[in-house]
Amino acid sequence: MVKQWFRSGSPWIWMTGGAVSISLISVLGLLAMIAWKGLSFFWPSEVMQYELEGSISKQTVIGEVYDREMVPKDRLAATGVDVSAFDKEEFERLLIKTGNREYVDLDFRWILETDINEKSAPAALAVFERSKNGNFYGYVQSVIKDGQPVIGDKIEALHELVDRAVDLNDEALDLQNGDIGHINYELERLRLKEKGYLLDNALTDERVAELAQARAELRAQYGVLEKDLFALRKQAKRDHVTVKDMRGEIVTIPMYQVLDVWFPNDMGFFAKLGHYFVQLGKFVSDDPREANTEGGVFPAIFGTVFMVMLMAVIVTPFGVVAAIYLHEYAAKNAITKMIRIAVINLAGVPSIVYGVFGLGFFVYMLGGSLDQLFYPESSPTPVFGTPGVMWSALTLAILTLPVVIVSTEEGLSRIPSTVRDGSLALGATKIETLWRIVIPMASPAIMTGLILAVARAAGEVAPLMLVGVVKMAPTLPLDGNFPYFHLDRKFMHLGFHIYDVGFQSPNVEAARPLVYATAFLLVSVIITLNITAIGIRNHLREKFRSLEH
Repeated sequence: MVKQWFRSGSPWIWMTGGAVSISLISVLGLLAMIAWKGLSFFWPSEVMQYELEGSISKQTVIGEVYDREMVPKDRLAATGVDVSAFDKEEFERLLIKTGNREYVDLDFRWILETDINEKSAPAALAVFERSKNGNFYGYVQSVIKDGQPVIGDKIEALHELVDRAVDLNDEALDLQNGDIGHINYELERLRLKEKGYLLDNALTDERVAELAQARAELRAQYGVLEKDLFALRKQAKRDHVTVKDMRGEIVTIPMYQVLDVWFPNDMGFFAKLGHYFVQLGKFVSDDPREANTEGGVFPAIFGTVFMVMLMAVIVTPFGVVAAIYLHEYAAKNAITKMIRIAVINLAGVPSIVYGVFGLGFFVYMLGGSLDQLFYPESSPTPVFGTPGVMWSALTLAILTLPVVIVSTEEGLSRIPSTVRDGSLALGATKIETLWRIVIPMASPAIMTGLILAVARAAGEVAPLMLVGVVKMAPTLPLDGNFPYFHLDRKFMHLGFHIYDVGFQSPNVEAARPLVYATAFLLVSVIITLNITAIGIRNHLREKFRSLEH
């Protein structure tokens, strides 16, 4: 019976199903763990106040509990901690985020349960999110509005002044990056234009006067906008708040440094839920701060999606044309066979090799040649002869080209020859047959190749480190300055952001939750791009299904 059961093939079916189930559960479990560790970071945690004395001097510690662990008694004794008065074999140790990093040596510290004399969660404890130096924990003492302390409800006035300061800072930032940034961009273009005239020996008196007039007009506009900018900054610096920290000292915090304030110990569930989504929205829409350990990741999201879309626009036509040539036109000979083997082998080349090739060929050779031909006035500063988003997209297009070629060719091979013969018999040319019959029928396979290419390109980091990605990009590849798409600029990428925050961060404990959050966000971006492509593929499959019959 057992022998017959094995011969029937049922055990292999069950083993295959079990392997698929285990793999699926493992993937879902990994995603759930990443999501939990990353997304739970934005929940407003309870802020505790500990009165400590024992193996350390008497002191007060205020902060959030980040981690817990059990430490054996022998291990503590080996480090010099006297725990002989306790009968326990293991002791709990808490990792506390104390913030206030400009006044303490470390904003994370471990405390032993044996040193805790008293702990509490006062409702009056406030958490200040600041633009620099991280969070600040303490008790609000007074709110100073326009040089005078607020007499009425301090907390309500505090929230109003924080919102006012945030709005003024945002307005100032928009002015600086918008109109003032545009004027700086135009002044730089005038400088390069003048240098170009000099190189061509075409700098006449009329052109000198024209350039001088244009500069004078731009500088006049700049002066007006600069006054507006200084006025906004002055208004933002008008107010401040005094806070009593865990040292018992009164600290004055300028309101323009405060991004948000909340009282987590005094918040209900729905208040915490609302705050959670606000913080999650900031993470997705804001720029990074404090060496990428705080703030948002919007530039990295934009850079990742922009680069992947640019790569898809480049790789799709090249991959489809190559597949059509190999399947429809190329003769079945040794050369064609070698080309197919080369395409398959290209899929197995390590990605860092593509990065080295992109740096040498695209950046230095092709980009350097473009600079010499079209941008001599920018010398010695390179324009395209330096890593940028275009070279990153081209490098990843070559990296994913074999996937698109193989997938498209498989789709072409599934189209019956009778369809081609019927079209040709009705008088259509080969080009018309390909364009109107073959390519539409193979479009689902083309989209399958594009899905695989996007999934791989969005997760690649190693080649991008050589051809365009950076830790912090001052501007996005897309803005309001002509030609709007600046393909020569460097960009941020979610994959490199994970590497940088996880392994290059000066504050590992603070960065750890952001690593999980960014990893989950990268997976979400890839899934979103794939779902979009799958939807398009299914639409094309239904649209051209009638051609198969």
